[in-house]
Amino acid sequence: MAIVSFCKKKICQNAVELISINKKMTSEHPKNYRHRVVVKAEREIAYESPDHLYPWGTKRDNSRNRRFNRKLYALYPGFKDPMKVLDLGCSGGGFVKDCIDDGYLAVGLEGSDYSKIHRRAEWALIPDFLFTCDITCKFEIFLDAGTLQSPIEFDVVTMWEVFEHIADTDIEKVALNVRKHLKDTGIWVVSISPNDEDFEGIKLHLSVHPKEWWIEKLKKFGFIHMESYVQYFNTQFIRGPKYGAEGTFHLVLSHSPDKAPKIPKESFFKRIMDRWIASKAQKFLKLLVTGEK
Repeated sequence: MAIVSFCKKKICQNAVELISINKKMTSEHPKNYRHRVVVKAEREIAYESPDHLYPWGTKRDNSRNRRFNRKLYALYPGFKDPMKVLDLGCSGGGFVKDCIDDGYLAVGLEGSDYSKIHRRAEWALIPDFLFTCDITCKFEIFLDAGTLQSPIEFDVVTMWEVFEHIADTDIEKVALNVRKHLKDTGIWVVSISPNDEDFEGIKLHLSVHPKEWWIEKLKKFGFIHMESYVQYFNTQFIRGPKYGAEGTFHLVLSHSPDKAPKIPKESFFKRIMDRWIASKAQKFLKLLVTGEK
């Protein structure tokens, strides 16, 4: 009887502890913020964008990579508040949803309303965190507490193969918008395709330039490229040559490099695994073993 009583007591204690943990996770999860996200955009749709007029990437992409997410979170350990992520040109919102599911606050802005209208991908699941917005025009993002709206400053801004869709004359406008919404300690992670792309005779890529051109261009607007951070992510990005974007290169930028987060030390094994995962050799081995691409 004593043993049974002891077991019941331990089960009850474990149940109480589990409920307490679940309550803590629920109260801290961005989905359960008492404040809602509000976006005020000068233009809600990028009406002249070829990818809006002739939907291609905006109607099929929903990129994500959990390994990138884990490496990103490791740059900002021990935060009292959830890390805040802004994804510009979010398409289906997969990366945004993964950040939210991991307990962080993430917001996605998309220039086309295709995914919103069709409730495609994550737009059907997290509509309170995905918004349409022309990022070449002014916009503001707030947490709305009912009587008070406080602007959100983001720790990380990302753009996955978006810049090439923006005309050269609008690049500065995008950079200024990022500067406005990014913390001094924040980073701007970008993937850019240097390739022309046509869809049924329509030119989808408006700004086609090599990596060096982009580094110098963005430097004019106060953003410094930090190659050591590209090496830290070690081929593991949301989009890139390993993930359906041949020839794409990456930039990690900051307007205050001395305040950028410290790159954590990693084991040799982890570095090797970064290179192996999604490599051509790994994909070929998977095809041989499972018959799946």
